[in-house]
Amino acid sequence: MAEWWSIEVLHGDFSAFMWQKEHDSTMIEAALTNGALDGKWHADRWGVAFEVLFENEEQWEAFRSLPAVRAALDAVPDPVNGLLIYRGRGGGASSRKPRKPKPAPAASAVALPEPPADSYLDVTEISAPDLVGAGTAGRPAV
Repeated sequence: MAEWWSIEVLHGDFSAFMWQKEHDSTMIEAALTNGALDGKWHADRWGVAFEVLFENEEQWEAFRSLPAVRAALDAVPDPVNGLLIYRGRGGGASSRKPRKPKPAPAASAVALPEPPADSYLDVTEISAPDLVGAGTAGRPAV
């Protein structure tokens, strides 16, 4: 079964676009002469990705071990953090196996808000109104 492989080169001390311009033909020629079925370059704001489709993993390993490919990968703009090599399509591409669909959300899926705490009036601590200065009818003065 044929599989895609990706090489992502991120910007670093110099632009990944300059790296692609310098090594584009070398990478394509190396892939085609080692049995690649398809290959694509993608450019984005973070850098470039070279996606290549090989029939089997042995062809991919042969491609990766070529001196021209190794030299190109050694020359990336950021050799420490700017090179990603992995199986599958690059960037935001989907995984090799499709995800199982999630169940449709239902009303029971949403958490209900907590009920407000009951408020109680403690009548044991209420004292009688102060009648000092009260009017003639025993009512408090206003």
